[in-house]
Amino acid sequence: MVALLVAAPAAASASTAAPPSSPSEAFAAATEPALAGWQWPVEPPRIIAAFVAPPHPYGPGHRGIDLAAPSGTEVHAPAAGTIAFVGAVAGRGVVTIDHGDGLVTTLEPVALGTAARVAIGDAVAAGDVVGVADSGGHTPFGAVHFGVRRHGEYINPMLLLGSVPRAVLLPCC
Repeated sequence: MVALLVAAPAAASASTAAPPSSPSEAFAAATEPALAGWQWPVEPPRIIAAFVAPPHPYGPGHRGIDLAAPSGTEVHAPAAGTIAFVGAVAGRGVVTIDHGDGLVTTLEPVALGTAARVAIGDAVAAGDVVGVADSGGHTPFGAVHFGVRRHGEYINPMLLLGSVPRAVLLPCC
């Protein structure tokens, strides 16, 4: 007999929570419904590479989503926060935003130099322009990578945007 597992979203919490201490806590945290005020960093949103959770912290996977964004496309803050990093990492421009409550987003590649729109310590609101799309790095040409960490663990950004359907495991064979 094969069991059917349905993962129901846990209630969202606005309080500051400690990092998950077990896989079940991590699962509950990763299945929360969308948080108010989160939006797509590029418009119109078109996903060209989906989030793929790694089997373990150092395993292969895709720790974010890649969105179609030709060079020069405005890149927006997905939620209010403070700019934590603006600079080059492995030859590509990166903008990192700390949203509080353990949530941190990374957007790349974003043009730096005179094209940079923000600096470390700047407060941003959801939708503020933080830069323009560039090329380079591990993303396909004409794309921006949108990654989210919660207490240091990568989660699917779509969870914050309310775009992830409930998980259902069905019997096979």
